Amino acid sequence: MEMNVSYKFQYSLFFLSFCLFLCLPVFASSSSIESVRSQNLDERVRSFLDSHRYSWRDMNVSEGDGKVLYDLIIKNNYKKALEIGTSTGHSGIWIAWALSKTGGKLITIEISEGRYRQALANFKEAGLSDYIDARLADAHDLVPKLEGPFDFVFCDADKGWYKNYLIAVLPKLEVDGCFTAHNVSGRRGRRQWGIGEFVDYLESLPNMETTYDQSSWAGISISYKKSEK
Repeated sequence: MEMNVSYKFQYSLFFLSFCLFLCLPVFASSSSIESVRSQNLDERVRSFLDSHRYSWRDMNVSEGDGKVLYDLIIKNNYKKALEIGTSTGHSGIWIAWALSKTGGKLITIEISEGRYRQALANFKEAGLSDYIDARLADAHDLVPKLEGPFDFVFCDADKGWYKNYLIAVLPKLEVDGCFTAHNVSGRRGRRQWGIGEFVDYLESLPNMETTYDQSSWAGISISYKKSEK
């Protein structure tokens, strides 16, 4: 009886090992396919950005600012991003490219139909459409209605409304999430673009830890939400 049980146990181990052996090529193949897809997407995005490097207009971010956004998402493994102000898609491409690596997706909002249509074409050409939910809408109306939650926000719309966007988004921003805003550079930002009220309000929030990236002339405020209140 004991030998029979032992035999059955050994047979089960052999059968399980055999099944795992058969599955290994499938797992390896799946991993290889995903790696090739990622590499192909990287090449497509780089090619797109290189070919359009000097053609961005309509208040798009610089390449340096795009890299700042990309690095923030990769570093913090963000997955639920919101962009307020798509323009023709330069910043959205950098954000979505990073999200393609973290497994996330971007909601981006643009009020101008012309810029919106051009952004859609750019997202498609760059190969990033699957990572972007682009919406043609007035952000004044839509942002307060979005359910969230978000872990990354980039604001680059009408500067006089920055404070209102922050107030609308902050309850939906996860703790350790990041709210970034373009054309903001610390104390200098109080005098430029009409966003002094936003900067003062941002720096008054006890649960937000704010620094400024000034690697470009525009500047980006980077604010981490450290607690709910």
